[in-house]
Formats: sequence, C-alpha cells, structure tokens
Amino acid sequence: MVADIERLVRCESPSDDLAAVARSAERVAGIGAGYLGVDPERIVIDGCTHLRWRFGRTPRVLLIGHHDTVWPIGSLESHPFEVRDGVLRGPGCFDMKAGLVMVFHALAALSAPYRLAAPRGSDAPHPLDGVTLLITGDEEPGSPSSRELIEQEARACAAALVLEAAGPGGALKTERKGVSRYEVSIRGRAAHSGLEPERGVNATIEAARQIMTVAALGDPERGTTVTPTVMVAGTTTNTVPASARFDVDVRVRDAAEQHRVHTAMRNLRAGLAGAVVEVSGGPNRPPLPANASQELFERAARLAADLGIGPLTGIAVGGASDGNLTAGVGTPTLDGLGAVGGGAHADDEHLLVAELPRRTQLLTALIADLLTSQDGCPPGRTEDRHRVPSDQLCGGIG
Repeated sequence: MVADIERLVRCESPSDDLAAVARSAERVAGIGAGYLGVDPERIVIDGCTHLRWRFGRTPRVLLIGHHDTVWPIGSLESHPFEVRDGVLRGPGCFDMKAGLVMVFHALAALSAPYRLAAPRGSDAPHPLDGVTLLITGDEEPGSPSSRELIEQEARACAAALVLEAAGPGGALKTERKGVSRYEVSIRGRAAHSGLEPERGVNATIEAARQIMTVAALGDPERGTTVTPTVMVAGTTTNTVPASARFDVDVRVRDAAEQHRVHTAMRNLRAGLAGAVVEVSGGPNRPPLPANASQELFERAARLAADLGIGPLTGIAVGGASDGNLTAGVGTPTLDGLGAVGGGAHADDEHLLVAELPRRTQLLTALIADLLTSQDGCPPGRTEDRHRVPSDQLCGGIG
C-alpha cells in the first residue's frame, strides 16, 4: 500500500493544471486496473479527467474519491515523499491519494476469490456486483465539472461511502457544513482626493459598510459563519476609489440557514448615495446532515467492534467534500473512510502507516456488508429537508 501511495504522490496533480490531472488519472487508472482486473471509463468534462468503474447492472453502493490536490507542480521538491518512524509524508498523501489506494485494496480483497476461481466466461455473480467507484479530478475547487456526474451516480445508489481522510484521531465524518461563496462588487465614482473629493463616490467606504452588514449575518448558536475574506479597492493613493470588491465564505449546518444567508446576500443594497452594489455567487455545496450518515455510521461501528478495531467515533466538520453532494440528493452518506493522519493542505500533511491495513479492513467489511445485506443498502433514503434547490447551486471552492 505504501508503494502504491508513493506512485500516486509522485504524480503531482494540482486541480488547476488539467494536463497534470490527466497524467494523474492515467496513473490512478493503471493502479486501479491492476487490482480490479478491468480498466475504468475515462470521463472528460471541460478538459478535466474523471474515472469510473461500474460492476453489475444495478448500482447500489457508490464509492467516491478524488485524485486532484491543492499542491502546485514542484511541491515534491520542498515536501518530498518519505516514510519515517511509521509516518508517511508527501503532498496529497492524506488528502486523499491514500484513500484511493485503500479502496483499490478493499475491492481487490472482495473480488480475489472470484478472479481466482471463476472460469473464463462464467455467469457466476461478481462479488462487486452493485459497486460503482467514481474518482474525480476537480474536488478541491468545488467539483465544477463533476458535480452533475456525482449527483447522477448518487441518485442511482442506496449508499455513498466517501474516501476522504478521517478526522482527528481517526473519527469518521458524520456531518459536514454546507458552503456558499459570494463576490460583492461596488461601483462608485472617482475624483481627486485632494482637489475635489466631494465629487467622488467612495467605493471603499461603501465596501466597509457592506462588510459589516455581511459579517453580522453569522449566527454562532446555529453554527453559521459568514466571513468576508479577500478585498480589493481603489487604484492610487490620491484618488477617491471608483470600485471595490470582496469575497465572502459562508458555512452552515442546515439548508434553512443556507437559504436565509443567500436571501440576505442577494438583497444587499448600497447605503452611500451614488454607489451601486452587485452580488454574484451562491450555495456551492449543501450540508451533509447527521441524519444522512447515522445508519451507516452505526453499521460501521458494529463492524469495527466485530473486527476488534473499534470503537469508532464520529465528528462534525466545517469543511465540505463530495459527500455533501451525495447527501444533497438524498443518498445516505458516510465520509472520512480514508487515511488516518492530519495536516491536509498544510506543510505537515501526513498519515499513519499502521492505520492503513486496519482502516482498509473496515472499508472492506463495510462494502461487503452493504452488498450482502438483504436489501443491499441502509433502509430508505434520507429526507429531502436538507436539500438545496438546484437553481441556487453555483460553482466555487468547496
């Protein structure tokens, strides 16, 4: 497993470099085909390469991961791949190339008896019948090209298992906040700041007013954060600014809050005479609520106890993943089934080698349990109350 992770980490795949993502997809496809005995479909959307393996005609369990990273080409020079004292390091190892290796080994373990014993052309049911494995190439920037593909696959399945890295201490991610992204633009009027500032309309002052209004939309008691982030205003030190803009990051626990903030953002109006305020953006990913993961987490916890690798813990996190999208269409979803470690997107990104076989054993057991249970899935689909209307979804970083 360590050797496979090294092969993936050494093939750098920043999301914004489509050629690098394509090279990474071929590396992932080659490793996956070696374990699964079949090549994936290559699905290229807007120049971005995604991979899909389907087993059987009736999808039941969706396994989802991504092979793109936030690390630019050349990061291996400053953050080399290494394994020391049981800790594996390298750009993208934790988020989430190790998760891809884990799922290949899990599926290979389940299909090995069939591949060894079934005669060529046999009609015997494949042990992976019902599994769809989808590995996308644009998760880090918010899945702009793969969103529809993910949602389509999720709607056809009764459960989604997300191979993102585990939370602190190996916790599974049972709840994720929804994400919205906005850009607020202000148009004012330029004037000389020394000769006739009164003729200008100061876009910086209007931006400051809007920032205070936007920041006040947060609600700590409901777990809603509304954070103005990047801001740009003005041109020269002696000119009344004619324009300004700032970005806003929103994180919410439920769809009602996402809708409330969205409505308020779209209703922003200028307070300074002559200024114009324009707002673009909106919800990027709906929340993954606790009720979407509860039954799957309980199932995983029972299996972990049976395997002697428990107890499992669950955690709610503010970051988003493609699990938000699968839960958003009503598919029961369990996230954080990948590597145990830490430092995602940071200089200390790492994973614990000793946890790789244990967590892969759990993943293998969970997939098998879902495929062999009487209905092959958790009972029913989650309720729609956590969905975000499709006309409110837009692109942006997840």
